This record gives sequence, structure tokens and C-alpha cells, in this order.
Amino acid sequence: MNLRKLTTQAYFEGLPALVLSSLGGIIAGLILGGMKAELQAIPGLLVLVPALLAIRGNVYGSLGARISTGLHQGLIEPKISFSDHRIKAVVFASFINALSAAAIGAIFAYFLLTFLFEPVAPLGILLSIALIAGIFSGVVLITAVISVIFTAYRNGLNPDTIVGPLVATIGDIFGLSFLLLAVRIIMGGG
Repeated sequence: MNLRKLTTQAYFEGLPALVLSSLGGIIAGLILGGMKAELQAIPGLLVLVPALLAIRGNVYGSLGARISTGLHQGLIEPKISFSDHRIKAVVFASFINALSAAAIGAIFAYFLLTFLFEPVAPLGILLSIALIAGIFSGVVLITAVISVIFTAYRNGLNPDTIVGPLVATIGDIFGLSFLLLAVRIIMGGG
């Protein structure tokens, strides 16, 4: 296949995912805009939002890349099976990495804001919110990443082209939704 055909194929495979990603970004922005009361009630939460969203995108994007590479190399069968030790290992590692990074992000945000003499909620509250949101969004993202990769691969599409934008979109929408839910749980209103 020549370069032009490969480029055209990659463009048309990735375009729908990029369009959905743009729409998802708008939806995530609407969710964030609707969190004004929660952001005001918990000082420091706004500082934590970009870190938590970036963590999810990076960790679960990496999960998608690892599974996709395993499929391309023939190390993973093109069917969803949690009996495969490779899938279990990367899923578990991704989940633990995401939760650890969320906790570290909450700790850094707390100490940085304290150092800068900015108002900040107690560390326990920021940490609890980050971990609760991380658990919920991790379950959704793991399910979405695995489903998208295997569906794309079985349909002859390159999962590497699709998984990145979709992980970012799903991570932003569900990450913010679960962050809002975590705030409401912690504050006693959820």
C-alpha cells in the first residue's frame, strides 16, 4: 500500500473519533460549567481538575496502546478474555497507576496551595474526592478502552487511530461526572 493510501485510510479511520472527541469536549465543558457551586465549596478542587483529567487520559491511553500493540503482535487474541494474564496485568497496573497518580495529584495540589497561602480544602477531602472519582472513572474507562479496541480490531480498523481520542473524550466526560459525584458523596449530598 502506498503512502497516500495509508494516509487517507488513517484520516478516515480517525476522523469520526476526532469529531466525537470535539463533541465530548464540549459536553465536558458543560459539566465543568455546572460545577460552580462545588468548585466554590471546595477550595483547591479547580486546581485538581486538570491534573485528574490528564492522569486518566495518559494512563488509560497507555492501556489502550499496550493492548493494541499486543493485538498487532499476536500476543493477545482478538477477543475479550480476562483469563489472559497479559490483559489482567495491564488492566490492574493501569488502575493502580491511575489511583496512585490521583492521590499524588491531590497531595501536590494541597501542599502547593498551602505553600502559596491560597485557600484549600483539607487534604483528606481532596484525597477522598480524587480517589472516589478515580475508582468510578477507572472502571468505566477500562471497560470502554477494552471494548473499543477489540471492536475496532475485529472490524478491520486500527485501534491505535481510534482509542486515543475516544479515551480522552470518555475520560473527560465521565471523569468530570464522577468528580461531581465524588464531591457530592464527600459533602453528604450524593
